[in-house]
Amino acid sequence: MSMLDNVRRLREEIDIAAKQSGRTGADISLVAATKTQSAEAVREAIAAGVDACGENRVQELVEKAAAGAYAGVPTHFIGHLQKNKVRKVVGEVSLIQSVDSIELLRAIDRVAAERKIVQDVLIQVNIGDDANKFGIHAKELEPLLGQIEPMPNIQVRGLMTIPPLLSDLDETRGLFAEMYQVYVDISRKSYHNIRMDILSMGMSGDFRDAILEGANMIRVGSTIFGDRIYS
Repeated sequence: MSMLDNVRRLREEIDIAAKQSGRTGADISLVAATKTQSAEAVREAIAAGVDACGENRVQELVEKAAAGAYAGVPTHFIGHLQKNKVRKVVGEVSLIQSVDSIELLRAIDRVAAERKIVQDVLIQVNIGDDANKFGIHAKELEPLLGQIEPMPNIQVRGLMTIPPLLSDLDETRGLFAEMYQVYVDISRKSYHNIRMDILSMGMSGDFRDAILEGANMIRVGSTIFGDRIYS
Protein backbone atom coordinates (compact mmCIF):
# COMPACT_ATOMS: atom_id res chain seq x y z
CA MET A 1 0.00 0.00 0.00
CA SER A 2 1.10 3.57 -0.58
CA MET A 3 1.64 6.01 2.24
CA LEU A 4 -1.45 7.87 1.10
CA ASP A 5 -3.44 4.64 1.51
CA ASN A 6 -1.88 4.06 4.93
CA VAL A 7 -2.87 7.49 6.18
CA ARG A 8 -6.35 7.22 4.69
CA ARG A 9 -6.93 3.88 6.39
CA LEU A 10 -5.48 5.22 9.63
CA ARG A 11 -7.84 8.20 9.52
CA GLU A 12 -10.77 5.81 9.13
CA GLU A 13 -9.69 3.84 12.19
CA ILE A 14 -9.17 7.05 14.17
CA ASP A 15 -12.66 8.21 13.24
CA ILE A 16 -14.23 4.92 14.34
CA ALA A 17 -12.49 5.02 17.73
CA ALA A 18 -13.27 8.70 18.18
CA LYS A 19 -16.98 8.19 17.49
CA GLN A 20 -17.06 5.38 20.03
CA SER A 21 -15.76 7.88 22.58
CA GLY A 22 -18.30 10.56 21.66
CA ARG A 23 -16.08 12.57 19.33
CA THR A 24 -15.06 12.55 15.67
CA GLY A 25 -11.78 11.99 13.89
CA ALA A 26 -11.44 15.77 13.54
CA ASP A 27 -10.94 15.95 17.31
CA ILE A 28 -7.79 13.78 17.15
CA SER A 29 -4.43 15.17 16.02
CA LEU A 30 -2.32 12.71 14.07
CA VAL A 31 1.41 13.17 14.66
CA ALA A 32 3.68 11.21 12.33
CA ALA A 33 6.59 9.77 14.32
CA THR A 34 9.39 10.37 11.83
CA LYS A 35 12.35 8.75 13.61
CA THR A 36 14.79 7.23 11.06
CA GLN A 37 12.66 8.39 8.13
CA SER A 38 14.22 10.30 5.24
CA ALA A 39 13.28 13.87 4.41
CA GLU A 40 11.56 12.54 1.29
CA ALA A 41 9.44 10.11 3.33
CA VAL A 42 8.50 12.88 5.75
CA ARG A 43 7.37 15.09 2.88
CA GLU A 44 5.31 12.21 1.52
CA ALA A 45 3.59 11.74 4.89
CA ILE A 46 2.76 15.44 5.02
CA ALA A 47 1.32 15.27 1.52
CA ALA A 48 -0.75 12.27 2.65
CA GLY A 49 -2.38 14.44 5.31
CA VAL A 50 -0.77 14.05 8.75
CA ASP A 51 -1.32 16.95 11.16
CA ALA A 52 2.23 17.26 12.51
CA CYS A 53 5.61 15.55 12.50
CA GLY A 54 7.23 14.30 15.70
CA GLU A 55 10.97 13.81 15.87
CA ASN A 56 12.76 11.75 18.53
CA ARG A 57 16.35 12.74 17.92
CA VAL A 58 17.79 16.24 17.96
CA GLN A 59 20.30 15.54 15.19
CA GLU A 60 17.58 14.21 12.90
CA LEU A 61 15.43 17.22 13.71
CA VAL A 62 18.22 19.61 12.77
CA GLU A 63 19.11 17.78 9.55
CA LYS A 64 15.54 17.33 8.30
CA ALA A 65 14.60 20.90 9.18
CA ALA A 66 17.57 22.14 7.16
CA ALA A 67 16.32 20.03 4.24
CA GLY A 68 12.85 21.58 4.49
CA ALA A 69 11.31 18.20 5.32
CA TYR A 70 8.66 19.52 7.69
CA ALA A 71 7.29 22.32 5.51
CA GLY A 72 3.54 22.68 5.80
CA VAL A 73 2.89 21.21 9.25
CA PRO A 74 3.99 21.88 12.84
CA THR A 75 6.99 20.00 14.18
CA HIS A 76 7.03 18.40 17.62
CA PHE A 77 9.91 16.98 19.60
CA ILE A 78 8.74 13.67 21.10
CA GLY A 79 11.95 12.01 22.29
CA HIS A 80 13.93 12.37 25.50
CA LEU A 81 15.49 15.84 25.53
CA GLN A 82 18.82 16.39 27.27
CA LYS A 83 19.44 19.79 28.83
CA ASN A 84 22.60 20.31 26.75
CA LYS A 85 20.52 20.12 23.55
CA VAL A 86 17.73 22.47 24.56
CA ARG A 87 19.11 25.31 22.42
CA LYS A 88 18.70 23.21 19.28
CA VAL A 89 15.03 22.57 20.00
CA VAL A 90 13.47 25.60 21.72
CA GLY A 91 11.83 27.80 19.12
CA GLU A 92 12.54 25.26 16.41
CA VAL A 93 9.48 23.15 17.19
CA SER A 94 5.94 24.17 18.03
CA LEU A 95 5.63 21.65 20.87
CA ILE A 96 8.07 19.75 23.08
CA GLN A 97 6.10 16.70 24.19
CA SER A 98 8.63 15.04 26.46
CA VAL A 99 9.42 17.37 29.37
CA ASP A 100 10.05 15.33 32.49
CA SER A 101 11.93 17.38 35.10
CA ILE A 102 12.02 20.81 36.69
CA GLU A 103 15.65 21.19 35.58
CA LEU A 104 14.66 20.69 31.94
CA LEU A 105 11.78 23.14 32.33
CA ARG A 106 14.13 25.77 33.72
CA ALA A 107 16.53 25.27 30.83
CA ILE A 108 13.69 25.60 28.30
CA ASP A 109 12.35 28.72 30.02
CA ARG A 110 15.81 30.32 30.07
CA VAL A 111 16.46 29.76 26.35
CA ALA A 112 12.91 30.78 25.42
CA ALA A 113 13.38 34.03 27.38
CA GLU A 114 16.61 34.75 25.49
CA ARG A 115 14.75 34.24 22.22
CA LYS A 116 11.73 36.25 23.39
CA ILE A 117 9.25 33.45 22.76
CA VAL A 118 6.88 31.29 24.75
CA GLN A 119 7.57 27.59 24.21
CA ASP A 120 4.63 25.17 24.32
CA VAL A 121 5.37 21.93 26.16
CA LEU A 122 3.70 18.77 27.45
CA ILE A 123 4.68 17.11 30.70
CA GLN A 124 5.58 13.45 30.22
CA VAL A 125 4.03 11.22 32.87
CA ASN A 126 5.29 7.69 33.53
CA ILE A 127 1.81 6.33 34.12
CA GLY A 128 2.93 2.72 34.52
CA ASP A 129 5.88 3.54 36.81
CA ASP A 130 8.05 1.69 34.30
CA ALA A 131 11.77 1.90 35.14
CA ASN A 132 12.53 1.70 31.40
CA LYS A 133 10.43 4.79 30.52
CA PHE A 134 11.08 8.48 31.03
CA GLY A 135 8.54 10.74 32.67
CA ILE A 136 7.55 11.83 36.15
CA HIS A 137 5.30 9.79 38.38
CA ALA A 138 1.67 10.93 38.51
CA LYS A 139 1.95 11.84 42.20
CA GLU A 140 4.79 14.25 41.34
CA LEU A 141 2.78 16.13 38.73
CA GLU A 142 1.01 18.73 40.86
CA PRO A 143 4.15 19.74 42.81
CA LEU A 144 5.97 20.11 39.49
CA LEU A 145 3.23 22.25 37.95
CA GLY A 146 3.32 24.51 40.99
CA GLN A 147 6.95 25.28 40.22
CA ILE A 148 6.22 26.20 36.60
CA GLU A 149 4.07 29.25 37.34
CA PRO A 150 7.10 31.58 37.77
CA MET A 151 8.33 30.59 34.29
CA PRO A 152 6.73 33.11 31.91
CA ASN A 153 8.34 31.70 28.78
CA ILE A 154 6.75 28.28 29.10
CA GLN A 155 3.15 27.32 28.32
CA VAL A 156 2.12 23.86 29.45
CA ARG A 157 -0.47 22.59 26.98
CA GLY A 158 -1.13 19.19 28.51
CA LEU A 159 0.30 15.76 29.20
CA MET A 160 2.00 12.95 27.32
CA THR A 161 2.57 9.33 28.27
CA ILE A 162 4.06 6.10 26.93
CA PRO A 163 2.72 3.10 28.85
CA PRO A 164 4.81 -0.01 29.50
CA LEU A 165 4.82 -2.66 26.79
CA LEU A 166 2.28 -5.13 28.18
CA SER A 167 0.90 -8.36 26.76
CA ASP A 168 -2.48 -7.66 28.37
CA LEU A 169 -4.18 -5.01 26.22
CA ASP A 170 -6.88 -4.50 28.84
CA GLU A 171 -4.19 -3.54 31.31
CA THR A 172 -2.75 -1.04 28.82
CA ARG A 173 -6.19 0.44 28.28
CA GLY A 174 -6.57 0.71 32.05
CA LEU A 175 -3.39 2.79 32.19
CA PHE A 176 -4.76 5.07 29.45
CA ALA A 177 -7.94 5.49 31.50
CA GLU A 178 -5.85 6.32 34.56
CA MET A 179 -3.87 8.87 32.56
CA TYR A 180 -7.06 10.50 31.31
CA GLN A 181 -8.29 10.90 34.88
CA VAL A 182 -5.01 12.58 35.85
CA TYR A 183 -5.45 14.91 32.87
CA VAL A 184 -9.04 15.76 33.86
CA ASP A 185 -8.11 16.36 37.50
CA ILE A 186 -5.32 18.77 36.53
CA SER A 187 -7.58 20.50 34.00
CA ARG A 188 -9.94 21.46 36.81
CA LYS A 189 -7.25 23.37 38.68
CA SER A 190 -6.15 26.93 38.00
CA TYR A 191 -2.56 27.70 37.08
CA HIS A 192 -1.22 30.87 35.50
CA ASN A 193 0.62 29.41 32.49
CA ILE A 194 -0.91 25.96 32.27
CA ARG A 195 -3.70 25.22 29.81
CA MET A 196 -4.67 21.57 29.61
CA ASP A 197 -5.95 20.99 26.09
CA ILE A 198 -3.69 18.18 24.81
CA LEU A 199 -3.51 14.58 25.98
CA SER A 200 -0.92 12.83 23.82
CA MET A 201 -1.00 9.05 24.18
CA GLY A 202 -1.17 6.09 21.85
CA MET A 203 1.13 4.82 19.12
CA SER A 204 0.80 2.36 16.24
CA GLY A 205 -0.01 -0.64 18.41
CA ASP A 206 -2.42 0.96 20.86
CA PHE A 207 -3.78 4.22 19.45
CA ARG A 208 -7.34 2.88 19.24
CA ASP A 209 -7.48 2.15 22.97
CA ALA A 210 -5.81 5.48 23.72
CA ILE A 211 -8.49 7.34 21.76
CA LEU A 212 -11.26 5.32 23.40
CA GLU A 213 -9.88 6.42 26.77
CA GLY A 214 -9.62 10.11 25.92
CA ALA A 215 -6.47 10.85 23.91
CA ASN A 216 -6.80 13.77 21.51
CA MET A 217 -3.30 13.39 20.04
CA ILE A 218 -1.59 10.20 18.89
CA ARG A 219 1.97 9.57 17.69
CA VAL A 220 2.13 7.00 14.91
CA GLY A 221 5.15 5.75 13.01
CA SER A 222 5.08 2.24 11.54
CA THR A 223 1.39 2.34 10.61
CA ILE A 224 2.23 5.27 8.33
CA PHE A 225 5.77 4.46 7.16
CA GLY A 226 6.03 0.70 7.64
CA ASP A 227 8.56 -0.95 9.95
CA ARG A 228 11.58 1.19 10.75
CA ILE A 229 14.90 0.36 9.17
CA TYR A 230 17.84 1.11 11.47
CA SER A 231 21.24 1.81 10.00
